[in-house]
Amino acid sequence: MDKLTKYRQIIQKILTEYAAIPYSYGDLEYKLIISQDCNNFVLMTMGWENGARAHGCLIHIDIIDNKIWIQRDGTEDGIGNDLVKAGIPKDDIVPGFHPPELRKYVEYAVN
Repeated sequence: MDKLTKYRQIIQKILTEYAAIPYSYGDLEYKLIISQDCNNFVLMTMGWENGARAHGCLIHIDIIDNKIWIQRDGTEDGIGNDLVKAGIPKDDIVPGFHPPELRKYVEYAVN
């Protein structure tokens, strides 16, 4: 299996597991959106909470130039940790939510 296919499968598996965790409050649900080319992954939160509409992006991951770019990470422990535990090297994970000049201070790839 090539690297890109492996990365797509790992990301989809992890996000599917997150989507299966039920909310303990409100009338909220997850929606996993995967692009047709399988290089863009978004996990949305949608529903109602305290009478107000809730709609937001929890996780957004892109695969760009064979690297995993974390564009949004609203998880408690960090989606990067889950990716590393699943076998993806830190050199292939870019924290895109950090400004480029700050990425050199984290454990992951700069770009």
